[in-house]
Amino acid sequence: MKKIVFSRHAEYKIQVLIRHQVNVDKSLIEKIISKPGRVENGYKNRLIAQGQLDEYHVLRIVYEESEEEIKIITIYPGRRSRYEKD
Repeated sequence: MKKIVFSRHAEYKIQVLIRHQVNVDKSLIEKIISKPGRVENGYKNRLIAQGQLDEYHVLRIVYEESEEEIKIITIYPGRRSRYEKD
């Protein structure tokens, strides 16, 4: 697997989510990146990986992928009902 690098903004978002009692850490993010529930195209040719956070929420991870590494740009939680309309 490619090296995973976190932007300063992603590091900040992890801390913000923890302060709001959302259980997120780097290992969960790496797990979702390695086996996402879904991947979508995002803005500026970025990708958005999505994985389950809890029964009602998903964690969405915006990242860029190069030959050498995966750079996590930002993360955000969302309601499953909004993002899982299959």
